[in-house]
Amino acid sequence: MGTDLKDLRIDRADRGARLSPLAKAAMGAAALLALLGLTAGGYSLVRARGAAEVEVMRVAPTSPAAAGPAVILNANGYIVAAHKIQLSSKVMGKVAWIGVDKGDKVRQGQVIVRLEDEEYRAQLEQARGQLASFEARLEEMLAGSRPEEIAEARANLEQARADLDNARVNLERARKLAADAVVSRQALDEAQARHNAAAARVDSLQKRHELVRLGPRREQTDAVRGQVRQARGAVSFFETQLANTVIKAPVAGTILERAVEVGEFVTTSFVGERGAKGYVVTLADLDDLEVELDINQSDFARLAARQRGWVTTDAYPDRRYDGLIRQISPEANRQKATVQVKVKILRPDQYLRPDMNASVAFYSAERQEAARPLIVVPAWAVREGAVFVLHQGRVLRRTVTTGGTTAQGIRIEDGLISGEQIVVNPPAGLKDGDRVRAREH
Repeated sequence: MGTDLKDLRIDRADRGARLSPLAKAAMGAAALLALLGLTAGGYSLVRARGAAEVEVMRVAPTSPAAAGPAVILNANGYIVAAHKIQLSSKVMGKVAWIGVDKGDKVRQGQVIVRLEDEEYRAQLEQARGQLASFEARLEEMLAGSRPEEIAEARANLEQARADLDNARVNLERARKLAADAVVSRQALDEAQARHNAAAARVDSLQKRHELVRLGPRREQTDAVRGQVRQARGAVSFFETQLANTVIKAPVAGTILERAVEVGEFVTTSFVGERGAKGYVVTLADLDDLEVELDINQSDFARLAARQRGWVTTDAYPDRRYDGLIRQISPEANRQKATVQVKVKILRPDQYLRPDMNASVAFYSAERQEAARPLIVVPAWAVREGAVFVLHQGRVLRRTVTTGGTTAQGIRIEDGLISGEQIVVNPPAGLKDGDRVRAREH
């Protein structure tokens, strides 16, 4: 039996000789097909491994109420401070101290700049001294004459009256002697003159005594009162001038510009290019910002006072702020054919800065009332009027008809049906028919 097994073998040469030409051709074709299958499978595996990963979302209908109000106009402009202040000085002087820098936040009443004040202090002291002098004079006049002055005036009057009595007696004696021809006419005349002089002196001292007793006249007192008021006004003026050397923040805000340095001169009059400065700092309240827009006259009719809109910036496109029209210019710009509109930002934050680029999407106050459901997709899913739809691991480029924009994105009027999956943010090189790896949004 072992011998029989050794004798059993396949004669390959003889078998090949026995195959017909048709069988040989069939075997070659099968080998070629197997090779092509292996090649295609390897190519497909390579493509699958190199497929781009994309984020997809399933399209679902949205009710008109959920879609929100429709945007009726988009406009671009710049953020500005509603109230920007160039803080200047009321007095001239050299800067002695400055306590803020650009970007600092200040509170209302905070000291920002101090000017040199030696001259203003000296002027104030001079005015105070003059006021004290006038006030003392007024008090003297209101107090009237002292008792000693009145007594002196009365004594002088009594002395003059005594002299008058003596002159009267001498005059009577001279008249009798002159009648008897004892004295000459000249002696009588001299006695008469002495009497008259004594009478005049009594009259003068009597009036003087009355004036001393009554005190100064009301007109004199009023005149001194006027001088006192004038001196008080001068003191108040120089006190104000001295206080104005300390420059304070009129409102709370942020320093946008620091215009002076220590040692520079600040003036209130003409300002030269390289001379004295007309203001010290520029500040604004960054919690009161607005967007300044130039609206084309052809679009102006879509807007109205208190119209609301969404504000976005180029710097932070993912942050959106509520705004409303605060001011519409009463006149148009003839050269640009625009009307200036200012949109107040209702709740600004620290990300917003004056002079930033900003966009405002004005929307209608009335919500959409269409009966049929709406299909809304993100705005960045639509590229050149088309979207990429995911189908069996590949993307198909499909043209769509878009409507207005809403808070959720762009309305699709035609081209998509509910349940389809679309690429949310297509890569730049994505083409129709590319194989992709999907990741749910």
